[in-house]
Amino acid sequence: MISEFIMLYPITAYIFLGVFSLTIGSLLNVIIYRLPLMLQAEWTTQCRDLLALPADEPPAEINLFFPRSFCPGCKNMIPFWHNLPIISYCILRGRCHKCHQSIPFRYILIEGLCLGLSLLAAYYFGFTLSLVFALLFIWSLICLFAIDLQHQLLPDNITISLVWLGLIANTQTLFTTLPDAVLSAAGAYLLLWLFIKIYYGLTGKIGMGNGDFKLFAAFGAWFGWTQLPLILLVSSISGAITGILYLRNTKQTKETPIPFGPFLCIAGLISLFYGKAILRWYLGLYA
Repeated sequence: MISEFIMLYPITAYIFLGVFSLTIGSLLNVIIYRLPLMLQAEWTTQCRDLLALPADEPPAEINLFFPRSFCPGCKNMIPFWHNLPIISYCILRGRCHKCHQSIPFRYILIEGLCLGLSLLAAYYFGFTLSLVFALLFIWSLICLFAIDLQHQLLPDNITISLVWLGLIANTQTLFTTLPDAVLSAAGAYLLLWLFIKIYYGLTGKIGMGNGDFKLFAAFGAWFGWTQLPLILLVSSISGAITGILYLRNTKQTKETPIPFGPFLCIAGLISLFYGKAILRWYLGLYA
């Protein structure tokens, strides 16, 4: 029934997907803002319990569903007609309707990015089972990109879920075979873990966090080992160039930490859409 509707009314299907992806983009903004706060509160409580410290005044309860959307500045609840993706931002001219504090441009950027990549995925994969998993992959990477860029944190809630989603997708051989996915996920994690251990032993510096290992393992679970060199190469080169430019422009030292997760996310998206084509092109050079 659904497949027949999509075949008869493809433009309508794309419109529905666009509206749905904008709604998801709004949800991603909630996750990006609230998940780090939730994790920080959880870790603070665990540390106090471990050190037997007196309980601090409990912070206001916040999770992904409660309280309703509010302005971080004045704490007033945002009515739903002021929370429409992209449209409300433009109508309000990027400011809270109560306190007139600027709304970060990141919100509209996340929603627009979610819309664009979701429609690109539909065009590339068609309205198939592969699209369902590709959308979950894209939305997860958008969250990871924004959170790591702001907090230098790749939450296990998302990275581990990505590993399992990749394995589940490949039970149907959507992106690679299941044995390849399992072995590649394990190998990808061990590769980065071993590299960083050697780096730490030689320099005494921590070059990468555990979240990066798990994200790289997730790419192994999704695409198999053949895509891992491309992902590592693209993320390393883009990260190095961006890091050098950032340090020069901000006059900071080379000791300044720069998150690697956003570059892994970009490389993962490139691999999703163009990884196989790039690999065929590369192998064709030696054919």
